[in-house]
Amino acid sequence: MEIFLDTADLEEIRFACSLGVIDGVTTNPSLIKKAVERRGGSISMPHHIKEILRLVPGPVSLEVIGVRADDMIGEAKKLYKLFSPYGDVLIKIPICPSTDGESNIYDGLRAIRELKKAGIPTNVTLVMTPEQAVLAAKAGADYVSPFAGRIDDYIRDQLGMKRGADYGKADYFDFELMRRLADKRLDRILGSREAHSPAEVYLDEEVRSAANIGHDNGIYSGVDLVRRILRIYRNYGYSTKVIAASMRNARQVREVAELGVDVVTIPFYVLKEMLLHHKTVEGMRIFTADVVPSYRKIFEE
Repeated sequence: MEIFLDTADLEEIRFACSLGVIDGVTTNPSLIKKAVERRGGSISMPHHIKEILRLVPGPVSLEVIGVRADDMIGEAKKLYKLFSPYGDVLIKIPICPSTDGESNIYDGLRAIRELKKAGIPTNVTLVMTPEQAVLAAKAGADYVSPFAGRIDDYIRDQLGMKRGADYGKADYFDFELMRRLADKRLDRILGSREAHSPAEVYLDEEVRSAANIGHDNGIYSGVDLVRRILRIYRNYGYSTKVIAASMRNARQVREVAELGVDVVTIPFYVLKEMLLHHKTVEGMRIFTADVVPSYRKIFEE
């Protein structure tokens, strides 16, 4: 599994790359803007991007801003021409660039297809369903990025949980617990309908409402989304790689790694979280306190 760092901060990138565990970087205009501002605005965005590319040993994702196919294709070609001489550039294309659910629905696919013909590699973003991932692969995407954390947020929001009050951005969503709770509630309701016909139970509004709790159209979590995309890709031999994106905590990373995901992209704090465990810290305190004096002398001579 490859690990990409989701940042535009040069110090984070430089440090993480020095550890030998980072294989690429994902960015977006907001991350780049913040990173440039932290440097006092003393350099331009293009210069900052070139510095990132020089540091990173693998792909760096750069994002288009258009919503029409022709605009995205033109922007992608410009980004690739400007920055590919400095490193391995991936162009981020939204799977569905529509902002109203009506216009530009197919423009992402058109852009992916044309960029494939032009030999420009793409990372297709804002993937929220396996169906979107299938279409991206068929259009020629090199990578797809299912946004795991955003799916978790959406499901919790649908359950009436409030971000910041009931859960934090980095909190793990225990979808297995939620699924058990939802199934238990549904079983209780079904048990009260035993005298009804199957059709009556199926059409019962309370039953259907209970059956729709805790998932997004059959997707139970961001990790579940990644699982289903991987299964479909393996079923049909798609070569498109899957980047588990919008990762919020180390447990998510572990779970998608168990699934065999190609890449995870993580913020810097998750890298730290992956290393820390209270028993490891406790063990180090014990080990350092228990060093035999005669053994310590080996290093002092």
